[in-house]
Parts: sequence; C-alpha cells; structure tokens
Amino acid sequence: MLQKEQLLQKEQILLIVYFTVIILFFAIFGIVFFIAFQRRKNKLLLERLKAKQRFEEELQNSKLEIQEQTLKNVSWELHDNIGQLLSTAVMQINILSSNLEPKIKESVQDIRGLVGDSLQEIRNLSKTLNHEVIQNIGLEKSIQVELDRFKKLNFLTPELIVDGEEVLINPKDEIIIYRIVQEFFSNTIKHAEASHLLVKLNYTPQDLTIVIKDDGVGYNMESVQANSGLLNMKSRASLVNASLDCFSEPGKGVLLTLRYPFKEEDKV
Repeated sequence: MLQKEQLLQKEQILLIVYFTVIILFFAIFGIVFFIAFQRRKNKLLLERLKAKQRFEEELQNSKLEIQEQTLKNVSWELHDNIGQLLSTAVMQINILSSNLEPKIKESVQDIRGLVGDSLQEIRNLSKTLNHEVIQNIGLEKSIQVELDRFKKLNFLTPELIVDGEEVLINPKDEIIIYRIVQEFFSNTIKHAEASHLLVKLNYTPQDLTIVIKDDGVGYNMESVQANSGLLNMKSRASLVNASLDCFSEPGKGVLLTLRYPFKEEDKV
C-alpha cells in the first residue's frame, strides 16, 4: 500500500514537472516570438522611415535642380539677350555723341554711363544666378560679388570677414550653401531696412561656420517660425547635413548661424 502511494506521488511530481516544462517552453517561445516580432516591426518602421527620407530628399533635390536650371536660364537671358541689347545701346550712343554739340554731348555721355553701369550690373547679377559660374569662382568669391553689388547700388554697407584657411567643398553642397546665404540677403534687402550687413566665414579643420548679421528692424521669432523663407533655408541646410540657427528680436536685426561639417573628400 505504501509503495503504491509513493508511486502515485512520483507520478504526480512527474506530471507537475511535465506541465511546468511545457508552460516554460511556451513562455520562452512567446518571449522569443515577441522579441522577433518587435525587431521585425522596428526594422520595417526604420525601412519605411528611411524610404520616406529618401523620397523627401529626392523631391527636394528635384526642386533644387529645377530652380537652379531656371536661374541658369534667366542668367543666360540676362547675359546674352538683355546684355547684348544694352551693349548695342552703348554703341549707338557712342556713334550719336560723335556728331553732337559739346553741351549735348556731355549729357549723352552721362546717359551712356548709366547704360554702361546697367550693363555691368546685369552681368554681375547673371553671375550670381548661374551655378556654373559660382562653382568656378567659389563660395567666398561669390559672396563677395553679391556684397559688392549691394554696395554699388547703395542698398547698405556690407562687410565680409574670413578666418582660417579656405577649404574647397563639394560643388553641389557649395551651391546649396550659397543659395541659403542668398535667401538671407534677399530677406535683408526686402524686409530688414538694414544699413549694415556683416558676413563672417570661419574655416576650421572640422567645419565651416557662416555667421550673417544685419542691423535691420528684426522680427518676433514666434510669429515667423512657419515662415517659408526660414523653412526653405533649414530644409536646404539639412540636405548637406548642416545645422542652421536663426535668431531675431524686434529692433535688433537678424542673426543667422550655419555650421557645415566637412566631409572626408573636402579635406583632401
């Protein structure tokens, strides 16, 4: 009788162990399955996010390519067509002035000077629109050409300060950075009512930092966070892995800081 009870107890223990093992197996299987499912889910979400980012980058690049081509076409039109017309006008004025009385000739020469200045301004403007010209002369020189144009037209007093040794960066990145700078310049000319514009380029072994400041009317940061110009500059900066910060207060002008980290190929 005692042996029978002991045998029954052993069977009960074995049964408990058996069910315990089964429960542990399913628990471990459930945990492994859940972890695998989460990894798969995270991988799919990451792939979807990367695909969305690639799509947005391609879309932004396409927009930039269209804009650059449009600006290039406008540059050609200004340089070739309008420039040619103004050149012809200068020639006609020279021919006309040779047969005029001295007093009238002096007035005509003043007109010739205005037309000649307009021709030069058209040529300078065409350079700032054509990305091929910008790539040929470089970022620093392109910014200087733009500032010289502002000075000549008496828009404001520009100043360019360069620290460090210039590093030649990726041409495509260079165009995007220059367009960001141009966007700031355009906003300053249109809205800032500024009298002074300061541009600083600081080259280090790791990056290029561009600081631009005007002394215009400024604005309330909260009211322009969704401003298309600011969003456009930040969107372009993200394409070249650059950080962009913009700060302003009413009556205290606008300060833009752009930091572009150099790639390995830039340092070669």
